[in-house]
Amino acid sequence: MSRLASGLQRPRRSLSPCEVLWCALASCGLVLFSQLAVAMVPRLFPSLYLLAMLPIAGLVLLAAIVLGRLWRRFIGVTASAPLFVLFNILLSWGVYIFVIRRKTSSLLDMLINAECALLLWGFYRILSCDPGIFACDSSYLAEAGCKDFVEAIYTSERLPMLSRVRQCTWCKANIRGYDHHCPAFGTCIGQKNHRLFMALLTGFVVAESTYTMCSTKYITICISSGTIKSENPVSLNMVISTMLFSILQVLWQIVFLMWHIYCICFNIKTYEWINWKKYPEFQMKEQPRSDSEVKSMNPYDKGMLCNIRDFLKPVLSTKT
Repeated sequence: MSRLASGLQRPRRSLSPCEVLWCALASCGLVLFSQLAVAMVPRLFPSLYLLAMLPIAGLVLLAAIVLGRLWRRFIGVTASAPLFVLFNILLSWGVYIFVIRRKTSSLLDMLINAECALLLWGFYRILSCDPGIFACDSSYLAEAGCKDFVEAIYTSERLPMLSRVRQCTWCKANIRGYDHHCPAFGTCIGQKNHRLFMALLTGFVVAESTYTMCSTKYITICISSGTIKSENPVSLNMVISTMLFSILQVLWQIVFLMWHIYCICFNIKTYEWINWKKYPEFQMKEQPRSDSEVKSMNPYDKGMLCNIRDFLKPVLSTKT
């Protein structure tokens, strides 16, 4: 739980049990507050179609999260992004089990329960596994002729051992194959957990799409059978709220997933794509005396098929 609460690969300090408890309560409260805020959308705009509620729900969710952050700063309690994700999974799963499940087929019921269980297992795995931390050693600095480790990374062509080792700006850990720091999972994404990250991101898209399908089916059955007025309004609004939240999640997650598939196909990391000017191996000068003519090039691109094969290849443990 302390790892979830910290939301960092290498926390600056260990949290006490009391701080972990307050952090968990703050995260749970933020989830409930944001979901209840979205649940007010169908109550305030009952005549709108579900798709028309989507942009309103997005604005309400954003406003709720901003207000929640301001309130947390006011009372001095820190929430956790990983716990926020975890509680949202549990809330949606709970709404499905206690409300939606009775109007779902057995096959679909087994599918969505299996998806949620796998999400929780994958979430635990990515929090507990090593992303590819590279241990710092002063001998590397002497061999590369650099003052600090960051400078040695930027000039890694002098020392092949540091190839594609980057320092996370969030938690200051040195990660081999560093792609980005993921606040939602509370860890860096690097060489050793990149495949798990992709599998988990795909799992979220699939599970939330399945949940949206089950929610839509539940609402459609209630409307067609004429029982929608007899349904518990709180339960019905929670179904609509979690469904709108799932759709909003899927929309940005699909874009995020497509971006990472692109990066895999061309063997480029997100951090490298953004900060390519920091690393000499990504720079190509058409005119050596003119800095303005520097263009980007990718020395790690071996062709799409080879790049995908290298990504799927198991990572061999190396001594660092």
